[in-house]
Amino acid sequence: MCRAVLESEEDQSTAQGINDGIVYLMAIPYVLVAGIGYIVYWKFFKTKTEA
Repeated sequence: MCRAVLESEEDQSTAQGINDGIVYLMAIPYVLVAGIGYIVYWKFFKTKTEA
């Protein structure tokens, strides 16, 4: 139903907004995991050099 409404629009601005939102929602988990991984790596590397 959503696809039919988005495909029937003339200017496709709503479809572009929906696509941008999907990309945004997909990127958030990757950014969070990368940030947590960096923090864990940094903490491990910091304690390794001080010991």
